[in-house]
Amino acid sequence: MSNPNRVEHRRSESRVQLLISQDRNRAAVRHLLEDRYEVLTDESVVEADAYLVDDFSFPDYHAPLEEHVEKSDPAFCPVVLVRRERTNPRIVLPDPDENDDSLLVDEIVTAPIEREPLVRQLNSLLARRQQSLELMHYVTRLEDSNRALEQFAYAASHDLQEPLRMVSSYLQLIERRYGDDLDEDGEEFLAYAVDGAERMHRMIKALLEYSRVDTESGSFEPVDLETVVENVRSDLRMKIGESQADLRVDPLPMVRGDAEQLRQLFQNLLSNALEYTDEESPTVHIGAEQDGELCQVSVTDDGLGISPENQDRIFDVFERLHTRDEHPGTGIGLALSKRIVDCHDGRIWVESEPGEGSTFAFTLPLAGESAESEAASKSETAD
Repeated sequence: MSNPNRVEHRRSESRVQLLISQDRNRAAVRHLLEDRYEVLTDESVVEADAYLVDDFSFPDYHAPLEEHVEKSDPAFCPVVLVRRERTNPRIVLPDPDENDDSLLVDEIVTAPIEREPLVRQLNSLLARRQQSLELMHYVTRLEDSNRALEQFAYAASHDLQEPLRMVSSYLQLIERRYGDDLDEDGEEFLAYAVDGAERMHRMIKALLEYSRVDTESGSFEPVDLETVVENVRSDLRMKIGESQADLRVDPLPMVRGDAEQLRQLFQNLLSNALEYTDEESPTVHIGAEQDGELCQVSVTDDGLGISPENQDRIFDVFERLHTRDEHPGTGIGLALSKRIVDCHDGRIWVESEPGEGSTFAFTLPLAGESAESEAASKSETAD
């Protein structure tokens, strides 16, 4: 008759390798675990889901275990160390109070080993490993999907350029050759067609720029944001002059990034600040402050503002809050800005109220000390 209080344990498919120094100790631990896991007792490190070593054997197995862990990254291979009392291991073990590097060790248990606590520790580590494997799988799929989408966007926008160019050329040819023979409706229809072709060309060009952000970003280097903003100011001098805008720029730091992408980022944000305003002489302020190893940059305007319910979707591709008659544009500028900031491991957001202006803020990694010293030296020279 079976014992009703007995708990039946289903054997796990996980492989646990015992790398314990003495045969009798290895046999004893195997007896504790073999009804729960597939237990391996090879004398050299083999493929397994978890490893048990003791403080005597650990120095000999340290290098091969490290190799297995590195190969499995980020799906780590759990290593449990059995530490016996009154022993002096030949390798320095981590000190939890000092936040030492784990040296491959995920858990430390003290001999003599108790079965249930060891099983609980192993199960917890194996569950974390499985979660890491699943995360790695989803990250890989997401990266593959993103690459496919980028390739599609690039190919689609690139391949559409030529037929669209042909359409635009023939529309312009019709306008020049037969424009005088068209009635009022015909002229209106032709104008709509020409405008639509030009708008499509701008959208395809913007989509091409959007798809190239990751693929064309090289290795990051120190970038002087003051130089970037000055170049953008030069590019937009006619627009700034026409709107009689007051552009105020605080001292800006050196950051690590792609100079051309950051130039595009500031150009998008400054162009929007000048476009979405009812003021005859709008004021735009660009500032920055240090936040640890990051720099938080802000672009503040006194324009139309954005309602709270629209503040998230403005960073989506082709999202527009105004008609093209009110404010022309491709609807991709802020999406491109977000993609550039994401590429720099930062984040971007907006703080705004309708009629009260907007502040677009984003974070960028600060450059190293040498670049900051160079910036300080440049500033002293300018003074």
